[in-house]
Amino acid sequence: MIDIRPVANIVGKVVVTLGAAMGLPMLVDWWHGDPHWLIFLECGILTMLAGGLVALSTRQKDQSLTIQQVFLLTAMLWLVVPVAGALPFMLGAPQAGFTDAYFEAMSGVTTTGTTAFPDLDNLPKGTNLWRAFLNWAGGLGIIVVAMIFLPVMKVGGMQFFRSEGFDTLGKILPRAFDIAREMTGVYIAMTASCMVVYILLGMKGFDALVLALSTCSTGGFSHYDASFAPFIGPAEYAAAFFMILASIPFIRMVQLIRGSAEPIWRDIQVRAYLRWTFYAIALVVLYRLLWLKAKNPFDVIRETTFNVVSTFSGTGFASADVTQWGHFPFVILIVVGLIGGCTGSTSCSVKVFRYLVLFQAVKAQLKRMQSPHRVFPLLYGGRPLEEDVVDSVMAFFTLFILSFGLLIVGLALTGLHPRTALTAAWTAIANVGVVWGPELTPEGAVTDFPTASKWLMIWGMYLGRLELISVLVLFLPRFWRA
Repeated sequence: MIDIRPVANIVGKVVVTLGAAMGLPMLVDWWHGDPHWLIFLECGILTMLAGGLVALSTRQKDQSLTIQQVFLLTAMLWLVVPVAGALPFMLGAPQAGFTDAYFEAMSGVTTTGTTAFPDLDNLPKGTNLWRAFLNWAGGLGIIVVAMIFLPVMKVGGMQFFRSEGFDTLGKILPRAFDIAREMTGVYIAMTASCMVVYILLGMKGFDALVLALSTCSTGGFSHYDASFAPFIGPAEYAAAFFMILASIPFIRMVQLIRGSAEPIWRDIQVRAYLRWTFYAIALVVLYRLLWLKAKNPFDVIRETTFNVVSTFSGTGFASADVTQWGHFPFVILIVVGLIGGCTGSTSCSVKVFRYLVLFQAVKAQLKRMQSPHRVFPLLYGGRPLEEDVVDSVMAFFTLFILSFGLLIVGLALTGLHPRTALTAAWTAIANVGVVWGPELTPEGAVTDFPTASKWLMIWGMYLGRLELISVLVLFLPRFWRA
């Protein structure tokens, strides 16, 4: 049997850290004279007490983890943290039930950005800051998991990046702290830069803080019901820039800070992501200008750039009603949402890397059909792709498509309109954030969805963020016997 004490110890410490972080929204509410600060004080104490008791009762000298424990740790963190994160939503504003509170917290830590809360404009500032912080913390967590744990776990072809994530097998935790420290430094610097740029472009300090946390995590939680629409103008270009930046591998930015710029320019994943983003924007702009006869080309370019990048990166901000653009742009947005950003970033969905591997595998197979006796090695950026990497990527695609399809069917069976079921499944499994359909509130919240629909979306967000296999493997009996 697996020893769960090291896993519980780390989870407990993370919960303590989350409880301490509740001091930030507490101070914001206190500063603005809102008695709601007492809620965060209470939740912070309860969370730190619970996490501290777990951590102390499972303390051990040996900090190393086995592969099975790494799988379990990854799965447990994204289950337990939303429970703690949901406490302020239940005990304080908006006094949500457990389902809506857990949905909001799960949407936050998975950087999905779909909200179950209507009337965000009137929530306490501390509550909206807490929502954005959950986005930001989830973004940081997935960076570390993607570059340290997933390569060791060989999930979805991520073992290809083991050398870049500094091979940690056998020494997962000690080396992980070193890598996490550098990643966190880059992440904080990016968030601070984004906030400063927003302020320079005319945002108030609180607006800039909340939106910077949501932008750099590609999470998409806004403190306005209108999402990013109150800041139409140059801020949209700034947001698009930082969303793209957050969608490229953070290990490349660490290398850049170390003085090596070559890796980021030579990374074919980064080049493909930038190229595909440009193509998507260009196609939608041309359609709107030539087919829909849009009058102001500058507004069309700005609006399209922001909303396409927001969807491609999985952020989920909106500054316009994209359903008014027509069917072709809608299809483009669905497609780019199913691609996502680069591996090792805060972005979501399938990831560019896996599509590049898929294209290489299909290309090689077509060549074999023409010349059956020739050998066509699979290469990625000049490096050979091992068979287990390709098999892992193909397994990921199979599971992703199967899970996506089952989620659509499940949501439709709960009574949702077909379009709502499709976009809700899409936004959950790909962690995009936006949903379109008649059951949404005027503010775009899923408040009126059936309870079963919300729990299906919670499961979809959880599976999608942890790359499917790292969760589903826990259901294999032999995993627990290993």
